[in-house]
Amino acid sequence: MNVLDLIGNTPLVELKKISSELNGVSIRAKAESRNLSGSVKDRAAKAMLLEGIESGKLRPGKTIIDASSGNTGIAYAILGAVLGYPVIIYLPANAGRERKTILACCGAAVVETNPLESSDGAFLSAKAAAEADPDKYFWPNQYNNDANWKAHYNGTGVEIWEQTGGKVTHFITGMGTSGTFTGTSRRLKEYNPRIEAVAVQPASPFHGIEGTKHMASTLKPGFYDETLPDRFVEVNTEAAYAMTRRLIREEGLFVGISSGANVQAALDLGRTLPPGSIVVTVLCDNGFRYLSEEFWWLNND
Repeated sequence: MNVLDLIGNTPLVELKKISSELNGVSIRAKAESRNLSGSVKDRAAKAMLLEGIESGKLRPGKTIIDASSGNTGIAYAILGAVLGYPVIIYLPANAGRERKTILACCGAAVVETNPLESSDGAFLSAKAAAEADPDKYFWPNQYNNDANWKAHYNGTGVEIWEQTGGKVTHFITGMGTSGTFTGTSRRLKEYNPRIEAVAVQPASPFHGIEGTKHMASTLKPGFYDETLPDRFVEVNTEAAYAMTRRLIREEGLFVGISSGANVQAALDLGRTLPPGSIVVTVLCDNGFRYLSEEFWWLNND
């Protein structure tokens, strides 16, 4: 088996204790920490880099450069090591130290950007560097690269359909680049147009849900389709934190903050649905990337 084959085909797990709060509605989640570098971003990073190699845009001597809040950068770093390319990641300075440490362990160079400008600032800085020396850099540009969402159209959406035996009724997840939401939703709606695509949004522009954009107040990804979501569910940061703690303590799933937001949104959605509904969401990464975050030790649940 090639190491790249360790990306995709992740398990779909039923959240039985959390689903028990609902009236016959089942919440299920894709365990994306099972991917090679430990997050859902492996899927898009693999697709974008392989497309770059196939097109000739990524060739020996070039350096992979892009912006990330952490997970895509880690995926680039690990895949760059496998494929033989150096990697530079532009990262907001307030990104967690675990993600910075992982990037350093992979041999990636990290350029820290203004934390007040969040992921938008990192994107603009990476864009400027890539465009200033295109012969040196390969810029996948994850926010505007169709290979991103197509990775989920060809992978995640197909897997969910098959793993639920075609019984999925709702797909719900947060959006960073919006690649997971866009590709998965488009594929599922091709299988069954009645499947609802539900987008998770932070309740405020100022939030602590890593990797998730508040679309109304930020630069929108180029392939973000405003007509695709059938509805939105808002989640505040404190509720996302609380659910992240619940997932390890009740379901045995040690995941990150965006995963907690997704499951909280799925639970809120599930309360409005009829019995027999099957809601699928995404556990984006593992909790080891957030060990230094203080919310783990709060006791206000």
